Amino acid sequence: MESLDHRLDRLAECEERIGYTFQDRNLLLSALTHASGANHRLASNERLEFLGDAILGAIVCDLLFHQFPDFLEGDLTKIKSVVVSRITCAKICANLALDEFLIVGKGMLKTKQVPRSVLADMFESLLAAIYLDGGDKAAREFVQRVMQPEIDLAATGDTDDNYKSLLQQMAQRDFGSTPTYQILDERGPDHDKTFQVTACVAGKDYPPAWGRNKKEAEQRAARNALAAIGGETVPFLD
Repeated sequence: MESLDHRLDRLAECEERIGYTFQDRNLLLSALTHASGANHRLASNERLEFLGDAILGAIVCDLLFHQFPDFLEGDLTKIKSVVVSRITCAKICANLALDEFLIVGKGMLKTKQVPRSVLADMFESLLAAIYLDGGDKAAREFVQRVMQPEIDLAATGDTDDNYKSLLQQMAQRDFGSTPTYQILDERGPDHDKTFQVTACVAGKDYPPAWGRNKKEAEQRAARNALAAIGGETVPFLD
């Protein structure tokens, strides 16, 4: 059983990792507690995740509105969908190695990797805990600090270059398989041809996507696969 001193040290290490010191560490403890490691569901991070999801959307919308005054509503919506996606939340959580502090039950301890969905929930829960502890200012500062690089990437469109890499990492880690891509259809003249591509992981084909060239179609197909695997709405529908 973990000693009190060791738990306090772990919480302090987590605070250093996220760049925020809690006045009420019970909030941090709740944010780090998965349902499988809680004495009862209300002691887990599920309620915090519910709040954090809404807070994240509001803060990111506000940041985008002020950072990109010349962008139309549709452009802002596209950037927001990437930035607040569970893929991005899980990525940030993994980059900060916050899974080291996750409190889970014995069943999950047997798994080699924490599922991305759990990491995404953890990120949203931490945001809610910071908001409840330090208010809107603290939550906004946290989001801007850890998510600004993702906002910049999404605004320039460079995130598309990451989807195939992200899918490959996930597929090799979770399925022991390397993704493959198959062209399902082609349309248009040779000088202006579009392609429909599907991504296949461990023998399963995921929703296909169209692109203005093979590279774009593969990136969008990878994004569709990531969304489908993560239980999200597929962004590039035919």
